[in-house]
Amino acid sequence: MKTVAEIDTFVFAAHAGQFDKIGVPYIEHVRAVAAGLAPFGDELVMAGLLHDIIEDTDWTAEQLREEDVPDHVVTLVEAVTNERGVPYEEKVARITGQGRDAVLLKIADNAHNSHPDRAAQLPDEKRARLAAKYRAARDVLWGAADDRDIETIVQIVNPSLLDELRERQSAGSPS
Repeated sequence: MKTVAEIDTFVFAAHAGQFDKIGVPYIEHVRAVAAGLAPFGDELVMAGLLHDIIEDTDWTAEQLREEDVPDHVVTLVEAVTNERGVPYEEKVARITGQGRDAVLLKIADNAHNSHPDRAAQLPDEKRARLAAKYRAARDVLWGAADDRDIETIVQIVNPSLLDELRERQSAGSPS
């Protein structure tokens, strides 16, 4: 079985030369997602590191399993991987039925994608569109997770979301 350090090295190579929407090396995004999942154990950290590998590289789930990536980790990566023709809202709803770990993985991804430092570098129209998309996803994802788990993740990945979480809590939304 692979270790977190081995997965990190593997992911660094797999995403080499890739950049995110704001021109930052892609590895920084997956490492930020993984950092938010550290309190939940190594398998979630591995899933955070690998969460976009099937979507954004030539790697397949089968190949990851052949590389000794734990099956639970590969299953989580598959759960959050975009599928052609499936609307984002449908994907998010599907993730909520995949169990706690898949939901936490997507919450960490959403939190980093929503980070104000990243959003500030996008054109106004794109920033507004993505902000609405990610807020709608949080409404669904946060409804499927424990508030303490959400707080743990956003405290690490994007503390600016803590106010939104507290507003949700004070409104009496179920956790």
